Amino acid sequence: MDLSWTERLVLWAYGVMMRALQPLLRRKLRRRGRQEPGYLMNMPERFGLYDGLAPEPGRIWVHAVSLGESRAAAILIEALRAVWPDMRLLLTHSTATGWAQGQSLLRPGDAQAWLPWDTPKATRGFLLHHRPRLGILMETEVWPVLVQACAQARVPLALANARLNDKSLRSGLRWSLLSRPAYRGLSAVWAQSPEDGARLGQLGATVQAVLGNLKFDVQPQPDALALAQVWRQQWHHQGLPCPVVMLASTREGEEAMWLQALMAKADRLAAFRAVGVVWLLVPRHPQRFDEVHDVLAAQGLSVVRRSNWDLGQTLPFQADNVQVWLGDSVGEMPVYFQSADMALLGGSFMPLGGQNLIEAAAFGCPVIMGPHTFNFAEAAQNAEQAGAAARVSDMDGALDQAMAWLRQPQELAKARQKGLDLVAQSRGAAKRYAQAIAGLL
Repeated sequence: MDLSWTERLVLWAYGVMMRALQPLLRRKLRRRGRQEPGYLMNMPERFGLYDGLAPEPGRIWVHAVSLGESRAAAILIEALRAVWPDMRLLLTHSTATGWAQGQSLLRPGDAQAWLPWDTPKATRGFLLHHRPRLGILMETEVWPVLVQACAQARVPLALANARLNDKSLRSGLRWSLLSRPAYRGLSAVWAQSPEDGARLGQLGATVQAVLGNLKFDVQPQPDALALAQVWRQQWHHQGLPCPVVMLASTREGEEAMWLQALMAKADRLAAFRAVGVVWLLVPRHPQRFDEVHDVLAAQGLSVVRRSNWDLGQTLPFQADNVQVWLGDSVGEMPVYFQSADMALLGGSFMPLGGQNLIEAAAFGCPVIMGPHTFNFAEAAQNAEQAGAAARVSDMDGALDQAMAWLRQPQELAKARQKGLDLVAQSRGAAKRYAQAIAGLL
């Protein structure tokens, strides 16, 4: 890969800085590991150090940094296996939740590892040990040294299901001496949308095609649907099912916003109690499960944790209290969506960019989203225009919209069907990505 002398100098300085930051990374991993033990597993791999025999070379390497990318990778990997039934997979991650989700995607002969810290020594160690045939980065994860190392090792490296929001574009342009060589050095870039493709092009990427969003190809699984139905059977009061309003992938501060908005108006609280609403609260990050539970319990709420709830156990109902079920599990988001009547989109009520709502639509769960959806702007706009999602200005508006849907079940049913229709119309990306990867090989 051709670099100007200025780009080479900046890349060298970046490598020096990343090496100097390694002690801080070790400290961060140990700290995170106290709450999520997965971060302590195979820690030397984070620095390109490996024990034991090297795996057989020639694997297809897919990097799914965290949980959301691992879900998208699952769809892509299934499509790749349809093309190459004997494909051997190398699956890498950067977070413990991504690793946990990724374990379900492995078959005999596959391998799983951490993507190393972005230094020349670590990336060379990773490539020399695993010797992949091809690398596929999911969505956004482009690292300057890694791209350079793959080019030197002649390992084709592609960016699939690629997206880039305006905020990330501005950041990339500020650091263009690092970002432009990285995006320019990719062997292929396949974007989710024309808008993503245009933004990626501004950072130097050569976008081969716009292939759509893999997450539209998610399919409800029978076991998840069956479990959701079992859960729904537990949410009964006086023989009638209780409506379930979900707070999906909440971020720090949003639970407090919800509590404040819910408790601030006595008539609103009474209205939710009157219809027997069960609140299903699923924090985005596992390390916050205990913290969120303690906040809810301190308010005197009736809280049942998923980790402590046995199937067949009736969820306790107290007509004079707020019912909260805390979804403190990883990998069960499809079940949560299929058990809920609607979802408030986490990350969208604070300036955090929101979460992807395609999965909710695919599982028939209408979404109420706040003003901040810049991470998934196109998906949010399309869902709103299709009638599968409602946008509000704040948490007060979200609770008002939730009550409006509960009082008008025909409107809620329309939103549910609009979401299913939107997803059905947008399927087919997985096959297109698999064909593109076959062409690259």
